[in-house]
Amino acid sequence: MEHLLNASVRQIEISGIRKIANLVAGYPDALTLTIGQPDFPTPAHIVEAGQRALAQHRTVYTPNPGLLELRQAACDFVRNKYGLAYNAADETIVTCGASEALDITLRTIADVGSEVILPGPIYPGYEPLIRMCGMTPVYADTTATGFKLTAAMLERYITPRTRCVILCYPSNPTGCVMTQEELEAVAALLEGKPIFVISDEIYSELVFGASHRSIATIGNMREQTIVINGLSKSHSMTGWRIGFAFAPAAIARHMVKVHQYNVTCASSISQYAALEALTNGSDDAEPMKREYAKRRDFVCERLGAAGFEFVKPDGAFYVFPSIRRFGLSSQEFTMRLLEEKRVAVVPGDAFSSLGEGYIRLSYAYAMPVLEQAMERLADFAASL
Repeated sequence: MEHLLNASVRQIEISGIRKIANLVAGYPDALTLTIGQPDFPTPAHIVEAGQRALAQHRTVYTPNPGLLELRQAACDFVRNKYGLAYNAADETIVTCGASEALDITLRTIADVGSEVILPGPIYPGYEPLIRMCGMTPVYADTTATGFKLTAAMLERYITPRTRCVILCYPSNPTGCVMTQEELEAVAALLEGKPIFVISDEIYSELVFGASHRSIATIGNMREQTIVINGLSKSHSMTGWRIGFAFAPAAIARHMVKVHQYNVTCASSISQYAALEALTNGSDDAEPMKREYAKRRDFVCERLGAAGFEFVKPDGAFYVFPSIRRFGLSSQEFTMRLLEEKRVAVVPGDAFSSLGEGYIRLSYAYAMPVLEQAMERLADFAASL
């Protein structure tokens, strides 16, 4: 019966990140720098809010787009933090993580046969969603521009079939961040064109030495932009599965229909925990961000000393060093590093073919782990 399944589903695979994470299970003594998940516990006051919701039997359906008070808190959060202005009643949807927000957005704007431009290397979760919507992913090569999508580059990829551009900064896997000037140049190119922008801002609270900027605040870009965010990275709530989609009402009213028939609503318990996170924990990311910055500096210093070339990340908790000088593919480098030194990283080709020649290291791990892992990585590099 397998041959009768949806062809677009049969043709996709699990992400390269998960493949390597599953593989590492066979190496119990390995140090892993693979998964992009905060190593901090969910703040206690948020956990307690979830427990209160359970104790009070708040276990029934919420409105499809989420609790109104949570949507209002989310609107207040992004307005105070990033200058984004959305209406809680009809421009905000609470989703099952940012992943579901991406899914319902793409399914809402999909036009079969159209194209979606992505800056590569990029998180592998976008392409399968695009293909399942009957659209074609078009990768813009950012390896020569510091892993940033420039306006000049983007213009070369736009065709009459272009439906959407995905911006995902701070970036997974590179940690790069677009400046206000760079976003303004992209906005000047796209504003007024019949092209949507999906701005995935899940790492917005993890920007070092600057403030996060959103393209939706520039000119009239709000009218053609859907902003995606969530609490997984900012509040260490990956398992709670709370995300947000912000869009103009004329777009959001169609997105909520897809959301309704997909999941009905996000978990009620998680929504009450999220309300606590956004009202009494709006700065919960600050101590985590300070620690990530220290870890970034340590990892980058050790990479430089070992002879790796890399772009120093300005956000998230990843670094994406080049391994080209070693003459190994990213898969070969990753497997040998795991087998010979018991250190697990993600091969760059997991982030599209444009990631070949690189590896991704996550520094969302405690310093003792990073210290041992970087020592082993340096030893491995010296042996090649």
